[in-house]
Amino acid sequence: MISVKFIILLLIAYMLGNISPSTILAKAKGIDIKKAGSGNAGTTNALRVLGGKAAAITLVIDIGKGFLAVFLAGMFLNPMQVSFCALAVFLGHVWPVLIKFKGGKGVATAFGAILALNWQLALICLGIVALVVIVTRMVSLGSVTAALAFPFLAYFMEKEFLPAGVCMALILIFKHRANIGRILSGKENKLSFKKKENKVE
Repeated sequence: MISVKFIILLLIAYMLGNISPSTILAKAKGIDIKKAGSGNAGTTNALRVLGGKAAAITLVIDIGKGFLAVFLAGMFLNPMQVSFCALAVFLGHVWPVLIKFKGGKGVATAFGAILALNWQLALICLGIVALVVIVTRMVSLGSVTAALAFPFLAYFMEKEFLPAGVCMALILIFKHRANIGRILSGKENKLSFKKKENKVE
């Protein structure tokens, strides 16, 4: 039976996901983040449009809101219910009602949620992203690779999270569909470790 407590925490998680630091920081500078750069309200576009400081703030807050939503849920709910709160904060970031359902791709928020749920699993996913980015210099490919690997990792490390985790992985891959198309055609922008201005995603 679905409890009122579960519904309330789901809503809290979703609304936490609605917090969009890149949108707020861009608006403070008179910029609409959805019309600049890649049009994505996430860390990589914040780096492109607003610079390193704004990107760092965006990254920390996006990870933090994912972590906080799952941490709060873990205080009151069972593991399966907690996993759906992780999905809720992720959905709040990707499709936020407060900014007309135009959010980011959810990588940082998903990482924060997984970090609160199982830090070992989160660090393995982070390691996959880092390895792929170092080898290919494509942030998007690192994110997609980790998303593809996640359901298999969750099966062995956090089975209660598998249903919600599969949904998150599929949505994340879907949100990267344009990147995947560019990767397959050899047109995806690559991260530069030498130049001051980085091209990502």
